[in-house]
Amino acid sequence: MTIDSKTDEQSTPEVEASADDTVVAAAPVTPESDTEADEPEGDAEDYLVEEGEIAGDYLEQLLDVLDFDGDIDLDVEGDRAVVSIDGGKDLNKLVGRKGEVLDALQELTRLAVQQSTGDRSKLMLDVAGWRAGRREELTRLGTEAAERVAASGDSEPLEPMTPFERKIVHDAVATIAGVTSESDGVEPNRHVVVVKE
Repeated sequence: MTIDSKTDEQSTPEVEASADDTVVAAAPVTPESDTEADEPEGDAEDYLVEEGEIAGDYLEQLLDVLDFDGDIDLDVEGDRAVVSIDGGKDLNKLVGRKGEVLDALQELTRLAVQQSTGDRSKLMLDVAGWRAGRREELTRLGTEAAERVAASGDSEPLEPMTPFERKIVHDAVATIAGVTSESDGVEPNRHVVVVKE
C-alpha cells in the first residue's frame, strides 16, 4: 500500500526512549496496556497496519522537510509492520555508511509510532532496498561460514554486527547441519562466532 494522504488521528502520550535496540522480542512490551496476545489475529494485523500508516505519515512529512522524493510502501511481515521508501534519487543519504542513518531513522520512526499508540513498536524501515540487500548478503555470509566450519571443524568469528544483523546470521547458520553459532563480545564489537557442534 502506498501512502498518499495524512491522518490526524494522533495522540501524544509520554514517550519513554529506550537504549535497547533488540528486535528479536516476540511482542511489544507494554505494561500499561493489554497485550496483543489477547487480541484476535485480525485485530493484531489491523494494529500493525495502523502502525505502518502512522510511520508512513511521519516519514512523508520528513521527506517533505528534506525535499526528497520517494514512494512509501507499507506491508506486514509476521509480527511487525514494514515500511519501505523507494524511488528517490537522494535516498542513499538516508541510509548512511553501513546503515547507521537508517538505523537512527528507524528508531525515530518507532518513537513517533509509540508517541501515537502508547506501545513500543517493532516496525522495520527499509530505504532504497538497503536492508533487503543486506539481509541477502548476511544470509549468504552465514551460510558460507557455516559450510566452511562444517568442512574444517575450526570455529570462525565474523565481523561485528547489530543485533538484527546477528539474528539474520544465526538463522542462516541454523540451516546447516553440524554447526551452531553464538554471539560474543560487547557492543559495538559484538559478533557472531560459528562453531562445530
